Amino acid sequence: MTLFMRRQTILTLLFLFTMTDLGASQSNAPCALPQYHQFDFWIGDWDAFEVGSPSRPIAHAVISRILNSCVIHEDYQQNDGMKGQSFSIYDSSRDVWHQSWVTNRGRLLVIEGKSDGHAVHLSGADQSNGKPILIRALWEPTHGGVHEKAEKSTDGGKSWSLWFDIEFRPHKVDDKAAIAALDTEYQAAVAKNDLATMARLLADDFTLVTGSGKVYSKQDLLDEAKSGRLQYERQDDSEQTVRLWGNTAVITAKLYSKGTEAGKPFEYTLWFSDTYVRTPSGWRYVFGQSSIPLPKASGK
Repeated sequence: MTLFMRRQTILTLLFLFTMTDLGASQSNAPCALPQYHQFDFWIGDWDAFEVGSPSRPIAHAVISRILNSCVIHEDYQQNDGMKGQSFSIYDSSRDVWHQSWVTNRGRLLVIEGKSDGHAVHLSGADQSNGKPILIRALWEPTHGGVHEKAEKSTDGGKSWSLWFDIEFRPHKVDDKAAIAALDTEYQAAVAKNDLATMARLLADDFTLVTGSGKVYSKQDLLDEAKSGRLQYERQDDSEQTVRLWGNTAVITAKLYSKGTEAGKPFEYTLWFSDTYVRTPSGWRYVFGQSSIPLPKASGK
């Protein structure tokens, strides 16, 4: 092969690799056009309230992007047991928004429409009851939330009546209950030597100080769990008390533990205080301190 032919071959390969990379980058972001984000105001973790009855939510809904951010997925769970999911996508070939809604009660609703730059308007026909009922709905952003309203017509659109009128507001999490549940989850993970859960809940700079003065790091606890030297029959906490200071929480509880260590039985009860800190990825267990084992109760 001549020098000229080698150069031509190299240039051809470089061109093919470049085109491949360009195609891959485009395929990784197929829904980047602004039209695909006209419905983004609905994305969030919400409590749903009936307009006019703001005191108690009727449902919890999580709206998120899936499938390379091309589809908006709604997971809606109503307090009366009705559950539904919707899938919304911008159809660029027709310049319309399409939504399919399905429920655990066998209902299917397909509606389509457009954004007016502020709200999204979708409409269609509901035929789940044997005869078509026209549906029109809108979603519009409000101050800190989203308003969704739907109307229906049984006379071909001559007259309309309200179907539902709800407002989505940011979901309020009971941080105290969440911390108590996390700490119970952690103790259960310890009892099962569940490395994955322990690693997820423990902060990287975690420190444990025991009643005997020993200090353990996150890696120390994971290594101990991996060794299987401790086998638990019981690892239960009770009498939990959670205190919150902004993004810091301290839980105090009584722990009863029973099992074997290197084949030798152990059983004890002690008090502990665990400190959790809120991080961008959720609450993390950062510091623990335990008392020395309590004297055994009489008769135990």
